[in-house]
Amino acid sequence: MNDTFKHKGLRQKLVKVLINKGITNKAVLKAIGHIPRHLFMDSSFLDHAYQDKAFPIAADQTISQPYTVAFQTELLQIKTGDKILEIGTGSGYQTAVLCELGAIVYSIERQNELFKKTSKFLPKLGYRAKKFVFGDGYIGLEEEAPFDGIIVTAGAPFVPKPLLSQLKIGGRLVIPVGDDVQMMTLFIRKGPKEFEQHEYGEFRFVPLLEDKN
Repeated sequence: MNDTFKHKGLRQKLVKVLINKGITNKAVLKAIGHIPRHLFMDSSFLDHAYQDKAFPIAADQTISQPYTVAFQTELLQIKTGDKILEIGTGSGYQTAVLCELGAIVYSIERQNELFKKTSKFLPKLGYRAKKFVFGDGYIGLEEEAPFDGIIVTAGAPFVPKPLLSQLKIGGRLVIPVGDDVQMMTLFIRKGPKEFEQHEYGEFRFVPLLEDKN
């Protein structure tokens, strides 16, 4: 698991790209600059690891574009010790970013192949989520709620009600909503039944899968 000076240099270039695209959160930029993204990808993609692009991983999923990861993470406004629920562990790259920011991470993955691979791989890099769950992201993780933040890393055709109900008052849900193209949407819980909603432009994600079992 090599992380060379070349890789580190490429990461700093990537950080500059993200700054130029409008990412301002210093902790998020530092995390992107620190995490060896190439280790989360198939070795044949090494040359692409620090380009600002999404790439295929196992189980017909993708590792998200670094800008998208940074953008979603910035919207969460994470403070050290915040309890964050991640829907869609995927490659684990977003999980690593959350861990770097000092979040206590609970992560759900629907694809068993990815769940097994990532839950073993992340601790080897020193990233330890509080809990990895193989299950249905649409229903969240009721037994661990409420959460300071929830991040959904796949396109949801609608906003799952259980995710809204599992937010603390003041908590933030960042979710891409839509079918072919998604609108990045932020919900802030203002009261037991009150939510403030903000939209932040169009993105493209792989679809959020429902549990068919």
